[in-house]
Amino acid sequence: MITGDKTFGPAAPRYELQKSAVDALEVVYWGRGSYFPTIPPGHFDVVTVQDPFWRGFFAWGVAKKCKTKFNVQVHTDLHAQPLTRHLMAQVVLRHADSVRVVSEKIKSQIKHPNVKVLPVYVDLNKFKNIVRTPEKNLILWIGRFEDEKDPLLALEVAKQIPEAKLIMLGKGSLEAELKQKGGAEFPGWQDTAPYLARASVVLCTSKHESWGASIVEALAAGVPVVAPDVGIAKEAGAVVVPRFNLGTAVGQVLAEGTRGTLKLSLPTADEWVRAWRESLI
Repeated sequence: MITGDKTFGPAAPRYELQKSAVDALEVVYWGRGSYFPTIPPGHFDVVTVQDPFWRGFFAWGVAKKCKTKFNVQVHTDLHAQPLTRHLMAQVVLRHADSVRVVSEKIKSQIKHPNVKVLPVYVDLNKFKNIVRTPEKNLILWIGRFEDEKDPLLALEVAKQIPEAKLIMLGKGSLEAELKQKGGAEFPGWQDTAPYLARASVVLCTSKHESWGASIVEALAAGVPVVAPDVGIAKEAGAVVVPRFNLGTAVGQVLAEGTRGTLKLSLPTADEWVRAWRESLI
């Protein structure tokens, strides 16, 4: 597996899940500070890569050198990518033997004879078992304080609902600007469960999403989600509206006391393991 995630290894739960699906799993980091990584010796049945961009080109070269099958995983909305990256992905995908995508939305963007949909694995039991005591008009936002998540928009949405309180869980480069503008509480990165128990609604303001784990977790906990049409939002059961209409939609959800419902059927751990193995073929 060629990955850009430095944390992906024996200490990561995802690693153990994927390792259990195959006879052996070797992980190679190719990203910042690792221009010419060492490829482990031996025979491989498949080389899989976690995105179809520059890392995809590198993995394609490794697959050719190893004379083995080439699998590409697509976790991101290709239509949200700049033209150069979009074209790059098309070249990489054209040479893939198999492709795994995380949603039907992304599948619709890819023309390939062997595409399998397998969402990100989430253990929903933790969230389904949350006992909710929602506070009136409490808006919860979860994510990285980076431009692609557009946390500044969350402040604007909250301003449209004077009676609402906004809590923003996360960290990132925009944190200082957010705190300077005010209008929210910033606890940092925290366990989301206690906050989901209190929240009346979860607000997503992302410009694009690869999938949207926080959306799935909130809906599984019974918290309604208001979001633009990003990632898994529509399939999962969020209230999906244009970005300019987020404030109105949040206000309506708060007024009606709507309960969130996860409409997406997600695999169990055993089902996910089998499906991930099949997606490599």
